Amino acid sequence: MVEDGGIEYDVLVVGGGINGAGIARDAAGRGLRVLLCDKDDLGAHTSSASSKLVHGGLRYLEHYEFGLVRKALAEREVLLRSAPHIMHPLRFVMPHDSGQRPAWLIRAGLFLYDRLAPREFLPASRAVDLAGHRAGGPLKPAFTRGFVYSDGWVDDARLVVLNALDAHERGAEVRTRTRCVGFERHARHWVVTLEGDGGRKRVRTRCLVNAAGPWAGRVDAVASGAAPKAGRRLRLVKGSHIVVPRLFDHSYAYIFQHPDGRIVFAMPYEGVFTLIGTTDLDFTGDPDEVAIADTETSYLCALANRYFRRQVWPSSVVWSFSGVRPLLDDASDKASDATRDYSLGRDSAGAPLLSVFGGKITTYRRLAEEATDWIASSLVSARPAWTAGALLPGGDLFGAMPDKRGVLEFDRWVAALQRRLDWLPPGLVGRWARAYGSRVDTLLAGARRLDGLGAEIVPGLYAAELRYLVRHEWARSAQDVLWRRSKLGLHLPPGCADAIDAWIAAERAPSGGVALGVPA
Repeated sequence: MVEDGGIEYDVLVVGGGINGAGIARDAAGRGLRVLLCDKDDLGAHTSSASSKLVHGGLRYLEHYEFGLVRKALAEREVLLRSAPHIMHPLRFVMPHDSGQRPAWLIRAGLFLYDRLAPREFLPASRAVDLAGHRAGGPLKPAFTRGFVYSDGWVDDARLVVLNALDAHERGAEVRTRTRCVGFERHARHWVVTLEGDGGRKRVRTRCLVNAAGPWAGRVDAVASGAAPKAGRRLRLVKGSHIVVPRLFDHSYAYIFQHPDGRIVFAMPYEGVFTLIGTTDLDFTGDPDEVAIADTETSYLCALANRYFRRQVWPSSVVWSFSGVRPLLDDASDKASDATRDYSLGRDSAGAPLLSVFGGKITTYRRLAEEATDWIASSLVSARPAWTAGALLPGGDLFGAMPDKRGVLEFDRWVAALQRRLDWLPPGLVGRWARAYGSRVDTLLAGARRLDGLGAEIVPGLYAAELRYLVRHEWARSAQDVLWRRSKLGLHLPPGCADAIDAWIAAERAPSGGVALGVPA
């Protein structure tokens, strides 16, 4: 039986990936009543399966996508300043392969890359003699020269959660594990049927936002009652990554050219690993069932072996992940050539419907701002855009406004935190600093001694942290904790997931005080 609660919102956002969470945050900050829902966990699919980069997309210059690259480059430092705990600058080394792109073309591309948008604190690109450079040591002797340039690293899954958390703290309601199973469009409002832990409920909203990622085309067709229009068709592309034991001991990342024209990154990961990816393959299956293929693993290993002295094999892989990217179908011959730009489908034939097609993590804030501008205009709301000058939760390391100090002096902030929390293991403080920033104090909840954190549920994971993740970050399972809120799954022994699931089940029981995973 469907319960009609008569609940009203200004905006209902379908899809808890980075675009949906970003739109919910922006709209809530403009005073709109927002509901964000996802059929799974926040960022459970594409948004937690990226290459973890905040970057302009150097290779997009070859496809003359100057507008996209300029837009992405302008966002790099905006994003880095907004959340310096989960993002940091990253220098990339591109070894020059004489059989691939000529050196003059790479120099010209990097010159343009440095100048398409202003840089306040990211260093410019330069040529480098790999024989005398630290990053040259792990490479085969044939690679004697190369180039170095700047981009940024991001914990993609935590970026999604922090946007949802900021939306919630600005008044939005966030429901995970909640499906939208019915849409009724009226002249001035929608009636949407939601299905979650509490059964089915019908809610009314003035505007519907479809940010369903790989499912966006399907949701758009069902909600609008029409086939996707030209320019709004999606091309689903699978991208896979592998994680292997550390191949180099320095802070640089690598960008490698492949004879097939693709590029692949090899990056420091979780201290003792190297992340290698990504592939680009057209995908026609169920996005819920995406997984890396053996051929992809072999491809990534072969490319790494082309450059590194230390060889890797499929048996070296300790973890892999795949995601389905919902790219705009621009009729490119190869999946790797398809545009990473986005399009917003604006439909005012009745109550407003906005559908998000395409996009990339680096441009999510701009996308959300553009989407919310249209939503606010449709709903006659006059509050202006605001996110360009705002911090994400935990990012207020040196004040209440975004500042390059958070980026450039993050290590100094961590050292001060370690001195203040000298009763905690340094490794734990370092991990918490990167994950939670200034919200470490919220996690501690007044604890002053190690035994104040409660039981150590699994090695290095205390009850206080799990309680924080359940009550403030919508964690509902060990999978949420080990692979999205953190990457502890890479560091813990088998069997830990069962202990975490048991603890969460007890914490979320009625006596635990947490209802339906909504933050307290």
